[in-house]
Amino acid sequence: MAKYGGSLLVPSVQELAENPMVAVPPRYIRPEQDAPVISDNTLISKFPVIDMQSLLSEESVDSELANLDFACREWGFFQLVNHGVSLALVDKVKKEIQEFFNLSMEEKKKYWQYPGEVEGFGQAFVVSEEQRLDWGDLFFMTTLPVHLRKPHLFPKLPPSLRDTLEVYSTEVNALAMNLISRMAKVLHIKDEEVREFFENGLQSMRMNYYPPCPQPGKVMGLTPHSDSVALTILLQINEAEGLQIKKDGKWFPVRPLPNAFIVNIGDMLEVITNGVYPSIEHRAVVNSEQERLSIATFHLVKYDGEVGPAPSLITEKTPALFRRVTTEEFLKAVFSRELHEKSLLDYMRIEHSQV
Repeated sequence: MAKYGGSLLVPSVQELAENPMVAVPPRYIRPEQDAPVISDNTLISKFPVIDMQSLLSEESVDSELANLDFACREWGFFQLVNHGVSLALVDKVKKEIQEFFNLSMEEKKKYWQYPGEVEGFGQAFVVSEEQRLDWGDLFFMTTLPVHLRKPHLFPKLPPSLRDTLEVYSTEVNALAMNLISRMAKVLHIKDEEVREFFENGLQSMRMNYYPPCPQPGKVMGLTPHSDSVALTILLQINEAEGLQIKKDGKWFPVRPLPNAFIVNIGDMLEVITNGVYPSIEHRAVVNSEQERLSIATFHLVKYDGEVGPAPSLITEKTPALFRRVTTEEFLKAVFSRELHEKSLLDYMRIEHSQV
């Protein structure tokens, strides 16, 4: 089994929000959160969009690779259109995840986190009883490789959801590996190094549910953080906006395009690219009217492998910025701390003395 560490058990926010309330319980109040988002329409309109078909086409591949490289270096985020995953499948995923969160509490309890674990319903990164909580529930599980799935989770999901996610997992994994191989091509990372990192790599999914909140300005749906993984592919389930990214020190909203995935670079890929492709802080905010749902599919290096800069990027002029650790050590470091900005990379960084 994959060992991620644990998270303290907390109440279901979805259940909490079903009871009428005027004020939010104190543990969810976030007095330290940043000022409201900057809705800079000029910046929003520049948010990169990558066309997967163009990346795969001989005529347009070079220009689209340049676009991909720019998006990864300058933004760490992009929307992916013409991604090739069947829209009928995407619609099924949306419908069935909505139904999954609509199950009764009694049914959901079958999938609840076990003490000392993070997979299942609950929250992640809760390491103390005093810690402020996010206004949202999540359902997290390992999906690939198959032998690392928890027997009481993926195999026991409602049959239709299980079958749909089985296909979705395979298709999105192929898409992620295709993107990573294109990024490696641009950066001149050798194919065998990519295989060494990612062959039989880990994949996990996190379904997110953010209920309406009577005081949305005082809570956070998901704490500001960078993803610890290599690549995240996010599918928005309904129309409610909520994802915001930090660009040039300011927060601004991401407006999902119809039938697009939102893709972002995680800490693992920042390490592998030796800092060339940075992971970017993002957060989820909530509103008082409408629930918001999404599913993030995370792609990581293989569980019995290592995380460190790709050897072909290390030269005298570009020394390694990060140390090399086993995947297991990396994941233990991820889940043993609260979510907080990009703190994980400080743990990985090599300090080079200035001459």
